[in-house]
Amino acid sequence: MHETASFVVKPEASPERQEFYKRLDRIDTAPLWEVLNRLVMPQPQPAIVPALWNYDQVRALLMEAGRLLTVQEAERRVLVLENPGIRGMSQITQSLYAGLQLIQPGEKAPSHRHAASALRFIVEGDGGGYTAVDGERTAMHTGDFVLTPSWTFHDHGNLGSTPVIWMDVLDVPIVNMFDTSFAEHHPEETQPVVRNDGDALARYGANMLPVEYTLKRGKASPSPVFKYPYSRSREALQQLYKNGPVDPHHGVKLQYVNPATGGYPMPTIAGFLQLLPKGFVGRAYRFTDSTIYNVVEGRGKSRLGSTTFAWGPRDIFVVPSWQAVSHEATEEAVLFSASDRAAQQALGLWREEML
Repeated sequence: MHETASFVVKPEASPERQEFYKRLDRIDTAPLWEVLNRLVMPQPQPAIVPALWNYDQVRALLMEAGRLLTVQEAERRVLVLENPGIRGMSQITQSLYAGLQLIQPGEKAPSHRHAASALRFIVEGDGGGYTAVDGERTAMHTGDFVLTPSWTFHDHGNLGSTPVIWMDVLDVPIVNMFDTSFAEHHPEETQPVVRNDGDALARYGANMLPVEYTLKRGKASPSPVFKYPYSRSREALQQLYKNGPVDPHHGVKLQYVNPATGGYPMPTIAGFLQLLPKGFVGRAYRFTDSTIYNVVEGRGKSRLGSTTFAWGPRDIFVVPSWQAVSHEATEEAVLFSASDRAAQQALGLWREEML
């Protein structure tokens, strides 16, 4: 889908010009006309490539990691999902990090905080596992969408009898691009719990706000709700599917929102949930936010240009920027997705095209 022609054509390199460029180099300068064709491009040309991670395959290795080292040794026991186009960068897209994290029964991951914002999408959880964010601890169930806003203390644990696994998505590459990374541990291994489970959802998640509520960080304030239960989100999708109509590109798709602002839950990362009815054959579309998909339910396939990924429950795949994609469902399916659309739209850069 990429346009191959350059935005500009480089001037011919004569001996006199080459000698001139050497003198420029000696004083740490360079001619723009020599590099403009790779700085300003007619269309996005991402270094990342389409990729799919089979959940069962990665899970087996994650469980092996659980036997090899403790969560205290690892700080966070995570297998990073590295995009094949940029291996070694610890990134799944040009702007986001992603990985699968494991907490075994009886374990506690120590409390810390960092400048990077994070989301957790629970892949395996029966409520025995928990995460704590700024003094509130909440149980984690499969399909729950959980936030850890920038500079909030958070720790995880598992009081149940089965492993808890979730997908982490963080804006670490964005934070590091700006050289604004800070991190520190809590004075205690586990932060004190000062609010009951569900407190934030009751205060901020019922289309009402406490009368004293203020946006602590202005327009950049993250959502005051830090857990969006899958049971509620799934019910909303089902109701909208019954009411119709079904979008020819997306099926039934909703975005997670900050209830205090109507915007995205975090300033840099957007999250979405969509239902694809059984037999759905979606039309192709493309967008500038490279997107990470996690299959919650069902089976189907996605076409990314000349590449086709067949997917099933819990598989993860990524669609690069401006890559045409269409989804099909062989059985009713639900897809979670996350991207840097929040940051792109805040900067006025985001674009999409229905094909």
